[in-house]
Amino acid sequence: MRKFKKIAALSLVLAIGSSLAACSGDTSTTESTTEEEVTEATEEDTVEDTEEATADESAATAKADFSTDGKVLNIQCFDDSFASRLSTYYPGYEANDPNDVTAGGKIGDVEVNFVITPNADNEYQNKLDQLLPYNAEAAEDDRIDLFLVEDDYALKYVNTDLTLPVADLGIVDSELVNQYKYTKDMVTDHNGNMKGVAWEATPGALIYSRDAAIEILGSDDPDTVQEAVADWDTFNETAKRVADIGFSMTASTDDTLRVFLDNVSSPWVVDGKIVVDGNLKKWAVMTKEQVDANMTGTCDAWSDDWTAGFYPEGKVFCYFGPVWLVDSFMCDDDPLSIAGQGGWGIVEGPQNFTWGDTWMCAANGTDNPALVADIMRKFTVDTEMMTDFAKNDKKFVNNKSAMDVLAADKTYRDDALGGQNAFDILKECADKVDKINISEYDQGCIESFKAAMKDYFEGNTDSYEDALDAFYKSVTAKYPELTY
Repeated sequence: MRKFKKIAALSLVLAIGSSLAACSGDTSTTESTTEEEVTEATEEDTVEDTEEATADESAATAKADFSTDGKVLNIQCFDDSFASRLSTYYPGYEANDPNDVTAGGKIGDVEVNFVITPNADNEYQNKLDQLLPYNAEAAEDDRIDLFLVEDDYALKYVNTDLTLPVADLGIVDSELVNQYKYTKDMVTDHNGNMKGVAWEATPGALIYSRDAAIEILGSDDPDTVQEAVADWDTFNETAKRVADIGFSMTASTDDTLRVFLDNVSSPWVVDGKIVVDGNLKKWAVMTKEQVDANMTGTCDAWSDDWTAGFYPEGKVFCYFGPVWLVDSFMCDDDPLSIAGQGGWGIVEGPQNFTWGDTWMCAANGTDNPALVADIMRKFTVDTEMMTDFAKNDKKFVNNKSAMDVLAADKTYRDDALGGQNAFDILKECADKVDKINISEYDQGCIESFKAAMKDYFEGNTDSYEDALDAFYKSVTAKYPELTY
């Protein structure tokens, strides 16, 4: 079996969430607007636009004062990725063991300790649930200072007093204007307090096989491919052509699900009642037809069947994912893989979505508020550092100025994408993502919906209605307080 990079794969399987809603304003009354009011509004808009273009980076680039902080910084993580980034990019970080990022290190006189608990079987959340409520009472050197959350359970901690508002750390709005809006919305509590920051944004797009595109569409040019997948109707028509030559349009039903989940008009639960958005029924109908016509499979993401399409003989036309999927997981270090041959391309696809966001949250009770704030600033506000991070690690970072620089850089190329600069496409996608319909029930509802629909697609359930009934029963078993 070919080996591929699978670090943190389990933590990414569930990293899908629901988003996008249509909004309407109150038009019941109309009042005339004076010239003075128009002028005032225009001036306010100008100020806001100027702020977005010139985020305040003074605190992020200045030398921070940790003299009143504690002596041990404890960071709770679910894998080693944050430890790797901190040890590589934080100025002055001294690793205890250069060959093991999880061994921690020192920032000045402060000892940095990484506590890693895998996401599998809810272990990581269970650990947080056990420790965070008593964090302020723990000995100072034992307290959690910083911890990470993913999108499908972020609100579980954001909407409690277990997390500190970033404003309490001294981080002000003018520092955050370069962050993508959805990354701020996702960690904003019921009272409007922002409770975390993300160092990476993860806008997704459609990643296609260039050779397959030439064979099926006559060209691998991104404009030609985008025309063939511009919306779901066109996507389905192209899928038929793909199937006619023995390819699968996607490797799994999971691929399109995460896109549909990010484009719903309602959260999973409204006033205690489970809601299955119409967009998800549309996905189920479309996907059943595709499965029956052998246009896609029902394997799980990260399974051997799913990753087989990373190689030419897997005969998969496209995947949906962020740039990290191509550069960290699609075997770009293997010359036999499509990525290793520079054989993928990227286009926006039918709809915008994200996959794999992670946020840094300050734990209530931390005795290292200045250092926690400085880490947050360095990994989001500091444009120079974030530009280096994005360029060196091929990551889409949560700093608009950094991504604008790289998107316009004619010398930047991603070899796995045949030299294409994905940042130009992805930065437009990131601006369009909306996450206002996330809820604290996302993880449980998504797991149950996927399982119920998979039974339907594989013929183990007679109808969509029967699958929906199984879904409702599964969710109410997890959350007895809900109705449907």
